[in-house]
Amino acid sequence: MGERISVGAVELLDAVAAHGSLTAAAAALGIAQPSVSAGLRRLERRTGLTLVSRSATGTRLTAAGRTVLDRGRALLAASDALEREIVALRQGERVRVAASLSIAEYLVPLWLSGRSPEAAAVELTVANSREVMAEVLDGRADLGFVEGPRVVDGLRQRVVGDDELLLVVAPDHPWARLRTPLDPATLAAGPLAVREQGSGTREVLEEALLAAGTALGRAVHQLGSTSAVKTMVRTGRIAAVLSQLTVADEIARGALVAVPTAVDLRRRLRMVWSSGREPSAAARQLAADVISATGR
Repeated sequence: MGERISVGAVELLDAVAAHGSLTAAAAALGIAQPSVSAGLRRLERRTGLTLVSRSATGTRLTAAGRTVLDRGRALLAASDALEREIVALRQGERVRVAASLSIAEYLVPLWLSGRSPEAAAVELTVANSREVMAEVLDGRADLGFVEGPRVVDGLRQRVVGDDELLLVVAPDHPWARLRTPLDPATLAAGPLAVREQGSGTREVLEEALLAAGTALGRAVHQLGSTSAVKTMVRTGRIAAVLSQLTVADEIARGALVAVPTAVDLRRRLRMVWSSGREPSAAARQLAADVISATGR
């Protein structure tokens, strides 16, 4: 195999295509204009192709030049990714993860506990599902884990688990003695304690009620955390729909009672990442570890 085309040579083509002249390309790259000219001549000799067309109005890529640049941009992207990973290694690489509350508190610790001691450290942010997706889209998180029924545009997804929401009440609540499933209209009328807008749990409940032909009534108390919701339920007057992950201990102890309901409250848990950015090697390894741990 002959001499490889260098990343620097592709950068020259890219700069000329972007700026339309050798002088402007040189200024953008922070080098002298003769260096750009010499670099382009070497690239044309190396490829045996005429890659640029010079005129009084500027310098443009030929059809062959555009084709070489289109293929070469993958080389630039790979070089950028390598530089980012090198920087991350120097700084002590961390994978930035954002997860919705139920997943963050009850599943992420289990997924992380079985990883290799040499694996990159994880920096976990806890937010509702809508905020998690925004963090991944904005590049503030490498991976996200959400509970909602849908994923926004710009993200790729993979199912990593299943969950079910349970209608729970205190033992002295009237619904605690029900033996037949509670109908959707009665459930929707409440009174209920629910999570804030943007919560995956809230969205699943609202969509399930709509599918059953009803909607949340006016007797709804909106709270910003699952702990706050459970505290209100324990007063004995309020019901709530929460992930089985978050109420399993209370149900086992008899502190809360699961009430049968005719509403389908099953949901899927998803891992999400940006469709416009290649995840780092450490993020890809974490994703693979989660998939292995969940059998998905």
